[in-house]
Amino acid sequence: MISKISTDEFPSRPRTSLRKLEAVLFVAGTVLLAAYAGAQVYSRGSAQLALWAFDLEKNSATPHTGGASQGNGGSPDFHLWSTGRIEAFKRSLALKITRPIGTLTIPRLGLTAPVFDGTDTLTLDRGLGRIDGTASMESEGNVGIAGHRDGFFRGLKDIVRGDLIEVTTPSAIDFYVVDGTKIVSPQDVSVLQPTSSARLTLVTCYPFYFVGDAPKRFIVEASRTRRTT
Repeated sequence: MISKISTDEFPSRPRTSLRKLEAVLFVAGTVLLAAYAGAQVYSRGSAQLALWAFDLEKNSATPHTGGASQGNGGSPDFHLWSTGRIEAFKRSLALKITRPIGTLTIPRLGLTAPVFDGTDTLTLDRGLGRIDGTASMESEGNVGIAGHRDGFFRGLKDIVRGDLIEVTTPSAIDFYVVDGTKIVSPQDVSVLQPTSSARLTLVTCYPFYFVGDAPKRFIVEASRTRRTT
């Protein structure tokens, strides 16, 4: 006859091993959680870029109603855009282009747009472009960014002194405050001259609703107030 088995009759090694395994798993879980939290902080800037890269690689773009110019991480709101600019944007989605180097946001205008390197036709059909010869997005100096007046930069018609501009890159978020605006001729490149202080210069054609090739350039000048990493 088999009598009732007491757990006391088993050696204690299995229970001890189980405790050790639990301790190891707890430590491993803590390390993984810490690594995850660190990755979340580090990727604050690059996550926004990844959202844009995903949206811009879609085969089509769906118009939105309401809002000003662009929602964070979403497809553009076309309600201020010209018909031709909307079609150019949609065509650009089928063409290969490098990933954004950053994003530019003007909260009061509801405008967020990807920033690419260069100002060729495809780049400006897809987003904004850093002007060659100006400071890089992550360095000190005068960063020049161009965009179409009938596309992403249409909303600049309503920008005013004191507006906040945020520029996000994989390594930092720079905050600028608008110092003012001016209208210059296309030949006047003095606004893009290098500076010792961190500045941002936005450039688009003017007048905003001019039919044909606009004769002037609308300039937004801003100074960096802080940087977070």
